[in-house]
Amino acid sequence: MTSTGLVVVVTGPSGVGKGSVHRGVRAALPDSTLSVSVTTRAPRPGEVDGVDYRFIDRETFDQMVERGELLEWAEYAGNLYGTPREPVAEEVAKGKVVVLDIEVQGALQVKEKVPDALLIFLAPPSLAELERRLRGRGTEDDDAVDRRLRAAPEQMAEVDAFDEIVINDDLDRCIHEMLAVIDRARHSRTSR
Repeated sequence: MTSTGLVVVVTGPSGVGKGSVHRGVRAALPDSTLSVSVTTRAPRPGEVDGVDYRFIDRETFDQMVERGELLEWAEYAGNLYGTPREPVAEEVAKGKVVVLDIEVQGALQVKEKVPDALLIFLAPPSLAELERRLRGRGTEDDDAVDRRLRAAPEQMAEVDAFDEIVINDDLDRCIHEMLAVIDRARHSRTSR
């Protein structure tokens, strides 16, 4: 039996560990791939254009929106983020699990355009732990961290719109739970 392609949207507040979780999921799922988003923000230290994000200017981003090239897009912390539509559709058609690591606004847009998408909300064990993680990664100044912390309760208020909620209190357990959720979703689609 060939695998059923699936769009998996993973979202949650900044600092919850989305990157670590989706790396673990992709390592365990050989037929999975990460959708590379476009963004207008500057690269963080160590990020590679075309791997972590495609870093573009605002004018190019606006043109992509106008041409309908984005599956979703959102503004977060003063920067624009979006998911190019075509690469996602191509990978799903090949039977792959395409993981989208995007913000809440974008996740809800994807659900409208791709009703079969699996939306997973990755939650922190507490807001105090979320703050510890954000400050500990040292990639942003205090103002940026504070903006992300202020946005977290608003993002977490949207959990009812998601198919699954997974708490990232232990990375290995969280990855295992994510894999089980994806497996169930793929099996439910093949039994239709």
